[in-house]
Amino acid sequence: MYHDIADDLIHSIENKLFKLKLPTEHQLMERYNVSRNTIRKAIDIVAQKGLVRRVQGSGYFVNDISQAEKTVVNLTMGASRSRYHKNMTSKIVTFDEIHADEALAKEFSTRDGAALYRVIRLRYVDKQLYSLEYAYYVKSEVPSLSLSSINHSIFDYIKEKYGIRINNSDQYLSQDQLSSEAANLLGLEPKTACMTLQQSNYYNNDVLFNFSQTIYVYPNLSFYFHAANQSGN
Repeated sequence: MYHDIADDLIHSIENKLFKLKLPTEHQLMERYNVSRNTIRKAIDIVAQKGLVRRVQGSGYFVNDISQAEKTVVNLTMGASRSRYHKNMTSKIVTFDEIHADEALAKEFSTRDGAALYRVIRLRYVDKQLYSLEYAYYVKSEVPSLSLSSINHSIFDYIKEKYGIRINNSDQYLSQDQLSSEAANLLGLEPKTACMTLQQSNYYNNDVLFNFSQTIYVYPNLSFYFHAANQSGN
């Protein structure tokens, strides 16, 4: 229940329904007809994403992570989720089933020979090229993907169909050079400098269900990550 409430709060923040701060805990309890403990668990999730901060005695304020003349990617939210997701479209390059070879298995710590869905797609924001994404989904955890889902939000699809939510992830952000294949797909020169995000996503008891490499080419990107001291010290 609190995960669903957290999702709704995040949706409200992204759509500017809560611009400055969240309603009070009591108001949220009435809104969702749940206990204070459930509301606090939901808000904890939202806070872990870097979207709100608690001010003692004043409530929960919405974090403004925007930067002048920059497009901010909130890595704590997951790179596939952007504040521009409503205006984001996809062009599918490849959608097929493969088996992980030794190199792929080693790079992403999956089983050699594991059955995978492979999705390669170009992403656009307001018709401007945003990224090139190479994504793989472990078939034993994600038995099927629809053509409709890969044109939109795959994570939303598997959450609704299989109840899979990201529990934790490993992410590596690096400065790279475009390979000949990536450059051809992006319409750029080989060895052009780019930012690449490699991530592995897990659910439940650290079960790997997805891993990907995303190459960003959108101008003036800024990457944001929220870190918190869980001990409170």
